[in-house]
Amino acid sequence: MSGKNKKQFGVWLDSTHATIVGRELVDSGDFVILAEAKNNGQGSNSNENTAHNAEQALQLKFFKEITTHLQNAEAIHVTGTGITQEQFKHFLAETAQFKITVVNESTSQKMGDEKLVEYIAQQFN
Repeated sequence: MSGKNKKQFGVWLDSTHATIVGRELVDSGDFVILAEAKNNGQGSNSNENTAHNAEQALQLKFFKEITTHLQNAEAIHVTGTGITQEQFKHFLAETAQFKITVVNESTSQKMGDEKLVEYIAQQFN
């Protein structure tokens, strides 16, 4: 079965920035950049516990912002640097809307928009 008619998305992210890629016509067409999301982080905080809680809350808000662009996703490829993509993958698994969504991941360096679109297209072809 070809994946051409599935609602497929790709997300490149690190701890401060995400780029969301999806098909032009939701479930068909070429992959294009749909949106970008930013996590500006928090300012300094003298209390380590408060700082950690604030960081967790900001990350949750960041992940929720990303998922607003992944409506009715059937397949998502998450890539990026560090452990943020692993954390995002766990977030998706714990979110009812994405329980049956097929989520794959890889590690990659930051790349330009055209390269990212090509990379995501390769992951689904």
